[in-house]
Amino acid sequence: MSLAIHQVSKYYGKQAALENVSFRLNGGEIAGFLGPNGAGKSTLMKIATGFLAADHGFAEVNGQRMNEMNVEVRRMIGYLPEHNPLYPDLYVKEYLRFVAGMYHLGRRTKPRVDEMIERTGLTHEYKKRIGELSKGYRQRVGLAQALIHDPNVLILDEPTTGLDPNQLEEIRQLIREVGQEKTVLFSTHIMQEVKALCQRVIIIHQGHIVADGTEQMLTHDINDGHYETIVEFDRPVSTEALRSIDNVSDAKALSPTLYHVQSAADVRADLFRFAVAYGYVILTLKQQEHSMEEVFKELTLK
Repeated sequence: MSLAIHQVSKYYGKQAALENVSFRLNGGEIAGFLGPNGAGKSTLMKIATGFLAADHGFAEVNGQRMNEMNVEVRRMIGYLPEHNPLYPDLYVKEYLRFVAGMYHLGRRTKPRVDEMIERTGLTHEYKKRIGELSKGYRQRVGLAQALIHDPNVLILDEPTTGLDPNQLEEIRQLIREVGQEKTVLFSTHIMQEVKALCQRVIIIHQGHIVADGTEQMLTHDINDGHYETIVEFDRPVSTEALRSIDNVSDAKALSPTLYHVQSAADVRADLFRFAVAYGYVILTLKQQEHSMEEVFKELTLK
């Protein structure tokens, strides 16, 4: 189970929506796809699902090349688009049966529909027309239709839009479960979701991939050799003494015993040895790390 994007470019007139975008996701991998509005996220997802043709390059699912006419490859993908297209006059169960029919599930239709209703939390709503549902429940119906044919690859464009906190945690748990056996690519503007769900983060800006890695890798890389550490001692310490520690570039007192230390490397062990050598007790020692929000801003506001 894999999704591969090979040097994909897409133009609208002279405007480049995507330029030479490449990455590969493997089975059991959940990747968050981040970027500002208009960065190319939805365009890339449409190309990956065969809803839109690339001008250059191509998408591959399980080693098979994607195009608009390749129905067998498209069946391997479940897709929830940004603007969830539903039939408001249909009942929830009726709609899911209709979708199952399009995938020719046959005798598997009833058990799959019942399973999706339960897994997506629609048990108390499936007898309603879709048009009577709240936005959050309509989003659940969209997720159910994306999963109903048991695809290998799941592509979700902002799947948690409109969900309340309880619904949000339920859908996150569902994505975690699905991600154990499928390849999942989902876009979001909610950084907490990245932390809660993703083994990998891909950031796109102005049609180019500007970052690709784990959250830890991205937050570490943005330090670019600059570390900030907060240290608290049991009594005042000379800032000059702190500046004498290897790799420390600056030290400032935040209070009589609390200090902000800037360095070119991780100096926590050095601070501990300093304290032992001079008879100090460290009460607090914390290296400040950049958040995903800071990483996102750093990479997309340039």
